[in-house]
Amino acid sequence: MTAYEEGGGLLAPGWAGSRVEAAVSDLAYVQGLLDAEAALTRAQAALGEAPVEAAESVSAGARAERYDVRSLALRARAAGNPVLALVSDLKAELPEPHREFVHRGATSQDIVDTATMLVAARALDLVLDDLARTERSLAALAAAHRDTVMAGRTLTQHAVPTTFGLKAAGWRSLVLDARDRVRAVRDALPAQLGGAAGTLAALGSPELVAEFARETGLAAPALPWHTLRTPVADLAGALAFTAGALGKLAADVLTLSRTEIAEVSEGAGGGSSAMPHKANPVRATLIAAGARQGSGLASALYGSLVAEDERPPGAWHAEWAPLRDLLRIVGGAAENAGDLIADLRVDTEAMRRNLDLTGGLIVSERLTAALGARVGRARAKELLTSLAARVRRGEGTLAQLLSEPPEFKDLDLDDLTDPAGYTGAAGVLTDRALERR
Repeated sequence: MTAYEEGGGLLAPGWAGSRVEAAVSDLAYVQGLLDAEAALTRAQAALGEAPVEAAESVSAGARAERYDVRSLALRARAAGNPVLALVSDLKAELPEPHREFVHRGATSQDIVDTATMLVAARALDLVLDDLARTERSLAALAAAHRDTVMAGRTLTQHAVPTTFGLKAAGWRSLVLDARDRVRAVRDALPAQLGGAAGTLAALGSPELVAEFARETGLAAPALPWHTLRTPVADLAGALAFTAGALGKLAADVLTLSRTEIAEVSEGAGGGSSAMPHKANPVRATLIAAGARQGSGLASALYGSLVAEDERPPGAWHAEWAPLRDLLRIVGGAAENAGDLIADLRVDTEAMRRNLDLTGGLIVSERLTAALGARVGRARAKELLTSLAARVRRGEGTLAQLLSEPPEFKDLDLDDLTDPAGYTGAAGVLTDRALERR
């Protein structure tokens, strides 16, 4: 199958070429379906319900590259899913005596759900690798810039000073939150085996479910979950959270890399077709784009919780495309985040320069307390409000204007208006955040 036939990611630069793209491809999905079929026959053989030779034969035939993915896709239209066509092709690969032991007792949803969990597990392993890479880079960044002072911004405006170390530690905290959620979901992904209506009627011993799960490497479910879609909903939640967590990081990088701020920049910015001077923050842009898509895809998956009867018409089928898209988007975002943070450039001089843009007003909160001790808090606030208007009119810095009233002449106004002296517990909070593993 060519890349074009499978979609190729032409309009999806956030994940095209990523490791997760291959992990959730059509070929990877076919391999997951085959792995589920082979695991079922091996589990039945382990319990004496199928010949060992049949299990070995099915496992040997379960290699996705032997099958025509496009043909399977087209033939899936007749049954509503690709399992029937794949089982037919798999049987054709086997010696005649072994064919009857393929798919015995299972329903198509057992195989598709199990394959979906296998594909998700393999994709999540890659996501976890990239989250770990991002976390390590952020830890180093936070430690290196523990005391690098920068403007804290609220509602787009300068608020009070903070440190870049604390900002990077916050990004890392979100990445670790995402890691913990993805890891918990990854470890709980269950196999699916229930037969036609979830009763195991054609599957023999109930012990087959645990044996099947063991063969797949997935968790053993307490019940068949054909219409109990908690595993998919949990997966959707963890992926959407991860997209959003990485999106917060990207949003901050996009803001701080604006030309007029220029406090950070991507190590390898992207070019423009029309403006040769530009170095666009492409990685952060792609991560942010993925974050905006993640919640919508997760919403579609949560909608499939409303699944009728013992097997649903449509609810189950509606999961396939958005789940794969969500895995692709999050996988691409995690890979981009790892590259972005590893190469992120921090301009400490720009951070210091931007702190001075308001002529000392960024520490007005500090001065309200310091001056209030002399003239009362209400008078101090009134005075600072008046002086702030004069600073904004360009009449001088706050330190210069504060030197005019005689009651403040003995104060070290340069020190009081130095943003570096008003970062609160930022250093301690950064250290505390970096203790988390």
